[in-house]
Amino acid sequence: MKELVIISGKGGTGKTSVAASLVALAGNSVVVDCDVDAADLHLVLEPEIKKVENFSGGKKARIKPGSCNDCEKCYDLCRFDAISKDKNKKPAYSIDNLACEGCGVCSYFCPKQAITFEPTVNGQWFISDTRYGPMVHARLGIAAENSGKLVSLVRGQAKMLAEKDDLPFIIVDGPPGIGCPVIASITGADAVLIVTEPTVSGEHDLERVAELTGYFKIPTYLCINKFDLNLETAINIEKKAETRGINVIGKIHYDRTVTEAQIKRVPVVAFPNTTVAKDIIVTWNSLGRLI
Repeated sequence: MKELVIISGKGGTGKTSVAASLVALAGNSVVVDCDVDAADLHLVLEPEIKKVENFSGGKKARIKPGSCNDCEKCYDLCRFDAISKDKNKKPAYSIDNLACEGCGVCSYFCPKQAITFEPTVNGQWFISDTRYGPMVHARLGIAAENSGKLVSLVRGQAKMLAEKDDLPFIIVDGPPGIGCPVIASITGADAVLIVTEPTVSGEHDLERVAELTGYFKIPTYLCINKFDLNLETAINIEKKAETRGINVIGKIHYDRTVTEAQIKRVPVVAFPNTTVAKDIIVTWNSLGRLI
């Protein structure tokens, strides 16, 4: 069983479109969407949800009705301005769930034990069926935290599915950037495919994400999407990748078919005679030989 994670240094490079096509080409594999903050792979794969579970990534403080004596201890101790005071109300103090960081200080030091510190639901995760195999995906709640923890949970469920059904591949659509959810997505993976674009920001953010995968010593490959829109920048990207020991295994032409595929909610390789589909097939074949 091999786990391939597709990431990008920035959003908008076409990472999810490439990931969806690789899923289609791989056939029967476990599909994972680890971009839990802004999941969109389901828009193309149209999964049928079979299982839904709540995700709790932390705790929040709550004042118990009738227990607070307005001593002001919690108000003085909170460093996140999550506790507000209104002497015209009873109790005079209330906790803003969006501002609460879940540190637990108010609950610990409350002399009346009037503040509970309870697990909170931060989102949901799903196991679904797609036309290409099982899919594990998630949705983080609005302003919710611990996306890295949710990513780790989703990947763990995917590995269990792959082992149970003896599937050869786990294909992960990772989040953009270099933050905690990206680190949680690539740690322990067999290979990473970076999808970039020939722009100044694409070139810059590629360097950051390449440094990240290099730190974790994960075999890393590069695909330049829409490379023909700026050949000079694409060449610069290719040279920089080579200096880092990263193989450029795919160059995908700009093609309006991508938009048509998105409208029809299908992977781009569903249009096999197009230039873009042929480019992605070449990329997948190269990956298959390497991993």
